Amino acid sequence: MYKQTTFALLALSATALATAAEPELGELKQQIEVQAQQLRELKQSLEEQQRKSEQDRRSLEAQQTQIEELQRQIETQTADLNRRLPQPDRVLDLYAGRGTPNASQQQAQNQPQQTGGQTATPPKPQPSNAPPAAGAPGTGGPGTVGQAPDKPKDTKPPEVAPLFQQPGVLTPKARLVLEPSLQYDYSTNNRAAIAGFSVLPTIVVGLIDVRTVNRSTWTAALTGRYGLTNRLEVEARVPFVYRRDSTIARPFGEDENTLQTERAFTADGSKLGDVELTARYQLNQPAPDKAYYVGSVRFKTRTGESPFEVETFSPFAGSGLLQKELPTGSGFYGLQLGVSAIYPSDPVVFFGNLSYLHNFERNVGNGYGRIDPGDIFGFSFGMGLGLNEKASFSVGYEHSTIGKLEQDGVVPPATTSTQLGTLSLGYSYRSSTKRTWNWSLGIGVTKDTPDVTLRLRVPTTVTKN
Repeated sequence: MYKQTTFALLALSATALATAAEPELGELKQQIEVQAQQLRELKQSLEEQQRKSEQDRRSLEAQQTQIEELQRQIETQTADLNRRLPQPDRVLDLYAGRGTPNASQQQAQNQPQQTGGQTATPPKPQPSNAPPAAGAPGTGGPGTVGQAPDKPKDTKPPEVAPLFQQPGVLTPKARLVLEPSLQYDYSTNNRAAIAGFSVLPTIVVGLIDVRTVNRSTWTAALTGRYGLTNRLEVEARVPFVYRRDSTIARPFGEDENTLQTERAFTADGSKLGDVELTARYQLNQPAPDKAYYVGSVRFKTRTGESPFEVETFSPFAGSGLLQKELPTGSGFYGLQLGVSAIYPSDPVVFFGNLSYLHNFERNVGNGYGRIDPGDIFGFSFGMGLGLNEKASFSVGYEHSTIGKLEQDGVVPPATTSTQLGTLSLGYSYRSSTKRTWNWSLGIGVTKDTPDVTLRLRVPTTVTKN
């Protein structure tokens, strides 16, 4: 009985305790569920952040790959541009028309290649770690920032076509260059020489009773240049001239509308022309942002057939004289002094020239007396541009003023000075390390100038130090 009562009391106590603890257990359960929900949300947030982090990482990797690709493209394009665009030091060589030594050959020389005619060469290359000054020639050394690697030994920088008779870069010491050339001149006018006076093979000055004159001149020449030092060169030019004139004349004083008495005459001539000897010297050393100056002295002989040595005839009674055979020289010795200026401005070269030719008067005989054909003052200017590593283009203008002719110290009546102006275009192509082909076209802009002048020059290096 006592045990049963005890068990009953215990049961009642447990029931009472359970009833009292039930609200607290419910509240605890709710707290546990809330925390579990928070944990699930936190887990989801962490998973979302992890996914975003993975996406960001992949995006960064893609961007890094694109940046690396762009860097490779930039490096490739920079190297290509450096190969195609001339550096300041190479720009000076563009106008040479025959190329320059490559980088390894330049480093082997103790002195810089010098300039002449209308073009200058760069100074000695600087160390590869020294940046070039503004306007100064580039270093050309390996590893220089912004420059392509050294080119193979059989390549040369671009060349700019020479336009005028003066050459480009002076010939280096102990080097021989031979330059065969062919020139064609054509003109149509109503003027010819009084008694055949001629200052240049293609220019005849004076008046005659001539209606139409068609004049063609072919000049084949061989020019040799040799470098005595890196600043001094000598040159010899031997031309062979072929001329042909077709003339339609009528008696002086006839009506211009009367064609019955007009006659056609043809004459030609082919012999050695006037041989020329020239010396050129660079006057100053290369300097950044400075022009290069080259002085020259040219002596013109009279080895060609003189206008006073050919046989003449009168087509009509009392008319002026025409030549049965055309002369191939001027008939006078001449001495010319000149100075050239060259200014490089990457990627072009600007050039200019002033010259004065003194023709020595002489007694020609045959009743002509003492003749002074007049001196010649000339100037020229232009620019050259390299198109690529083998081709180049030039444009320029050349003008000459021929003084009045004098006979026995007196200027004949109706004698005037002559103005010669030529607009020139040139193209150059380097076919090998030793040979360059230069073409040029001259267009006469004054009435006394040949209408068309075509010239082909092929400078070829024979010996190379």
